[in-house]
Amino acid sequence: MLEISIRKVANVILMARELNRAEGELRAFLDRLNEEEQVDLVTLMWIGRGSFEAEEWAEARRTASEEATTPTSDYLIGTPHLSDHLENGLDALGLSAIDEEDDLIRGG
Repeated sequence: MLEISIRKVANVILMARELNRAEGELRAFLDRLNEEEQVDLVTLMWIGRGSFEAEEWAEARRTASEEATTPTSDYLIGTPHLSDHLENGLDALGLSAIDEEDDLIRGG
């Protein structure tokens, strides 16, 4: 279902939590993702904030792809509570980034 790895989502979550210190790093990370990964992040964020339900993944993903008008990094960095929305989106899909976040924090 996801074109982006949970580890990459965990990276975005961790950097978004420290946006004041990590905005440049987050922007560079997001810009290096391929288009499919970027669309998945937007879709996850939309599901996590309640714009779509998890069951509407395909529709949300299609909408994210078709309606992209600004660079994904600008859009996501400008989204309040980005890390929470991504975690909630994963949770709605029955997934979790907690183990990956812990591994990244430990330097893995």
